[in-house]
This record gives sequence, structure tokens and C-alpha cells, in this order.
Amino acid sequence: MKGSGGEVVRAQRAIFSLRSRSKAWATTSRHFVRLLCGLRTGSLPDPWTPPRSMRDFRHALRLLLHRVRRGNPVAGGSFAYLRVELGDFVAFIGAGNILLEYVIGAHSLPDDYGHLDPIAVVVVSIICVLAILSTKGSSRFNYIASIVHIVVILFIIIGGLINADTKNYSDFVPNGPRGIFKASAVLFFAYVGFDAVSTMAEETKNPARDIPIGLVGSMTITTLLYCLLAVTLCLMVPYQQIDPDAPFSVAFQVVGWDWAKYVVAAGALKGMTTVLLVSAVNAKTGTPVNATIVMLAATAIIAFFTNLSILSNLLSISTLFIFMLVALALLVRRYYVSGMTTSADRTKLIVCILVILGSSVATAAIWGAGGGGWIGYVITLPIWFFATLALNVFVPQARPPKLWGVPLVPWLPSASILVNIFLLGSIDRASFVRFGVWTVILLIYYFLFGLHASYDTAKESRENRAEDGWKGMEEGA
Repeated sequence: MKGSGGEVVRAQRAIFSLRSRSKAWATTSRHFVRLLCGLRTGSLPDPWTPPRSMRDFRHALRLLLHRVRRGNPVAGGSFAYLRVELGDFVAFIGAGNILLEYVIGAHSLPDDYGHLDPIAVVVVSIICVLAILSTKGSSRFNYIASIVHIVVILFIIIGGLINADTKNYSDFVPNGPRGIFKASAVLFFAYVGFDAVSTMAEETKNPARDIPIGLVGSMTITTLLYCLLAVTLCLMVPYQQIDPDAPFSVAFQVVGWDWAKYVVAAGALKGMTTVLLVSAVNAKTGTPVNATIVMLAATAIIAFFTNLSILSNLLSISTLFIFMLVALALLVRRYYVSGMTTSADRTKLIVCILVILGSSVATAAIWGAGGGGWIGYVITLPIWFFATLALNVFVPQARPPKLWGVPLVPWLPSASILVNIFLLGSIDRASFVRFGVWTVILLIYYFLFGLHASYDTAKESRENRAEDGWKGMEEGA
């Protein structure tokens, strides 16, 4: 599914261009047909129950809030934002988790072909060869696939609603609020990939206008499709009868449309393949083939030795962690400017941020511990509220936006920190252990190699600036 990040990028690129708005629907549809028709949702806790559409909408809203939090530099993704505002160390940790996202997400695509993981390796290898050999051919293939996916989506929605039964919604929240939030933390996996749109800022004529339009437009399209498909599925059959390995195919079989399952399966199969295909193109176009081969090789290894049920939680932790860091970076960007912010304001900013983080972690810990009482939330949530209020009232903004700015600062990024950390508290302990192991590996690499490379680069940059300064003085003289 995270390989779907490439799909989402293409959808957003189409929305940015007035000449290509119709392509946005086509490319976005491939992501959702593959996700909803092919993903083994059995790895998700409480995945297919009537509140599914509510969770989908909440994911989209939270993701949209994450997108508009950005200060939009000239170009770059989460790594660029974190490096500018929080430094090389935090940016390196973020980059390592972004890499983990893409590898795990790409794994979810071939893994959908079945439990025979060697098949996944073969699929990844074939896609890698096709992507390297033919750019024009892969483009045509994706164009045809877009049409197929739109047809499949319309078929699922219309055919499913024809067989809808409102009685299937009678037990709306069978597992209670805890089941909803537990599934939400993992279901966020479906929305990974939208952050890549920020890397295209330099490719637009008016980034201040086009980037927000692209983000909101693509999120609106995908959320609408996702919710419609989720509602359709839950109306077709009782949630207990939904097959986690092939939800729509089996649902049509249950309602007596046996032939329809082949249509859905064909759309899902097409989607799984094309999402992988668009992740690399021919080297003649300037795309690094070596990087493509390395990434797909890593994906093949993971696809062979692991399964989606283990990696989905790990990916959610990585993604939520990065989103929290970006929200934190936005607060730093708005309220701190080196050489301008006074020491008193800097101290107040640090205290407020620490209290916001601490109260958010405490809220997540209370939820994760399974405590049913409300006393803990009565303490932690007001602390978060007053810390955010203090930041808003007592710390002046040092860097107001020049063009398009994130609204409701500091409330929006502070709420994002709270929600992302809260959802982290819904993920199982074993996944945090795996995340900790990955973080330790990143730290070892950073202190042995990355730190030295960063120092050498900074030193060389200072020397170049000094040399340019002397040249300027000589020319002026």
C-alpha cells in the first residue's frame, strides 16, 4: 500500500496541472482499488465494521491537517523540513523512518498476491526489469490501468449498493471505542504517501496556491472513494462475514454475484502491479536506476521473509512519528528565529513544547495501559490545553508566513502532536520493540558515518562561503 505513495504523487501532480485534472481521478483510483480489493486486512484489528467509514474520514482529516502544517520551502519532503528547523540529527532519524515507510509499503503490494512469498519476489523482480527497460511502455500500461480502475470502482460502488441491506449496520460499534482507535492506528497505513507532494513545489508555477489545492483536492477525492467503498462493503454483508483476504470479491460471492468477484480481482491484480511499476523509470530520463534496483531488492527480501501483519504496525509507528516531528518543526519555525528571538521567549517556547509533548505522552500512556477511568484524562488534557494556550498568548510569533500560511497556529500543530502520539499508544508493545531496534540501527549508523559526513559538508560549505566573500571583496575593491 505504501508503494501507493507513488500513485498518490501522480494523482497530486495531475491536480496541480489544469490540463491534467482528469488524470487525478484515474491515478488516485488505482490506489484505492488495489487497497480495498487486494489488501489482506486481516492484519488490522477490528478492520471491517460499520464505523470503518468514520475511521477513514478521521484518517483523512488528520492527514490533511498534517499536510497543511507545512511551511512550504522551495522543495523537499519531510526530511527537508526537519533538517531546516530541527537540525541534521532529527532529520536523519526522520529520513530513516521515511525509508522504512517506502520499503515496508512497497512490500505490501507484492505480498497481496498471496501467502507464497517467493511469488512476491518474482513480481518485484519483473516490475523492476519492466520499469528500467521501458518508460513509454510503462506509461501506456498505467494509462490503460487507470481506465480499468475507474470502471472497477464504479462497478463496486453501484453493484454493492444494489445489494445493500441496512440491517448490516445494526451493530454499529461492536468492539467499542477501543476497537475503533486500535484499528485507526494501523489503518493509517492506507494514507501513507501523500507527503511526497511537497517535493514537487519547485515544479509548479504558483506553489503558494497550487500546493494547497493539490493537497486538499487529492485528499477529497481519495477520502470520498475510500468512504464510499467502505460503506458499500459493510452494507453488502454483515461485518462478521467479510473475508479479510479478499473483502470485495467474497462479498459479491456472498450476495450471489459470483461472476463479479473476477471483475474485482482483475482490478486489484492490475492495481498491485501498476503501483509497483510507476516507482521507477528508464535511466535515460534521469531517474537513478541503481536506486530503484536497491530499493526493490530490499523490498523483495522483506517480502520473502516477513508478512504484512507484522509490518503494518511498524509502518504506522514510523509514519505517526514523522508526522509528530513535522508538527513540532512547525512550532519551532513560527516561534523561533536565531538572533531575533529573545532568550526569555525561547525559554517559554521550550517549556510549552515540553509540556505539550509530556501531556500528550501521558494521555497516550493512560489509553495504552487500558485504564477505563476518566480521571487521568481530566488531568492530562487540560494540561495540554493550557500549555498550548500559553504558547499562543505569551510567546510572539517570530516568523509569520509571507504567502500561504498554516492556520490556527499553535492549536493545529499542537493538536496534531496530541492525536499522533495518542494513536501511537494504541499500537502493541512488540511493534515498539521492533521500532526501537530500527532506531538503534539508525543511531549507530549516524554516529559512525552520518555525523562525520554532516560535519565535513558543513565545514566545506563554510569554506566556500568564506572564499566567495573574499572574491566579492576583491572584485569590489
